[in-house]
Amino acid sequence: MNLFVLLGIAAVMVLIQQVLTRWIQLNRIAWLGIWWVALWAAFSYGINPPLPNSIIVLFMAIITIALMAYLSADNEELEEARQSIVRFMVAQEYRIALVIVLLVIPAAVAAWTYASMNEAPQPPSSGRTIHPPPPSSITFAGNSIDLATANNPYRELEHTDEAAFAAHVANGRRIYFQNCFYCHGDNMQGAGMFAHGYDPLPANFNDATTIAMLQESYLFWRIAKGAPGLPSESTPWSSAMPAWELFLTEEEIWDVILFLYEYTGYEPRAQGMPH
Repeated sequence: MNLFVLLGIAAVMVLIQQVLTRWIQLNRIAWLGIWWVALWAAFSYGINPPLPNSIIVLFMAIITIALMAYLSADNEELEEARQSIVRFMVAQEYRIALVIVLLVIPAAVAAWTYASMNEAPQPPSSGRTIHPPPPSSITFAGNSIDLATANNPYRELEHTDEAAFAAHVANGRRIYFQNCFYCHGDNMQGAGMFAHGYDPLPANFNDATTIAMLQESYLFWRIAKGAPGLPSESTPWSSAMPAWELFLTEEEIWDVILFLYEYTGYEPRAQGMPH
């Protein structure tokens, strides 16, 4: 949270309530408009890291519906609001203000559209690596795991105990669809329902340049540590992937890795080959 911005917005609202209303009588529509702007400013500038624009639009749509429902809850207030709008549009005393509004709103929208279309893309402050080199070792639940030598302990069951291997794959499937498909998608192409709000987009596991190029220990590291575990050469990214070590067991992470390869038909890179 950006506390200073939120405190500033709150201070402005108090100022309007305690000072401005002594000289200007604000009707219900004006108050709802002020609250709408204050909430938009809070969502746009008061939250850090910033919310995606799509999320802000969704929140403001919900808030707009809620404010309109509040306005229409009382018939007398709704009628008063209707009369206020009619007076503003037809009364001679508001003619100049009406003309200003009719000119300013389209001009503001046009200016915002023009600025958005002509804004030059800004490169990141430094280059970033899609598949950063893993650390030599990580800790998981207090145990040290050497990523250079670690193997999926259930991979050998593929050839020694097919029933047990299938059980681990089935468990990985359950874990994936309970936790991962919201972003990576039900077909593992990185197009889940929340994918559009992230930078970068979630990994497309069906792409031959992703898990087909990686060892299973690499996937274990990325899943266990998530976005908080990205090294500096992989920033700046606004990845929302959590550190799954906080929610899954070591066995569950290995199982979901088995399912990723089983579903896509790829084989993990052999140990000893460079990433």
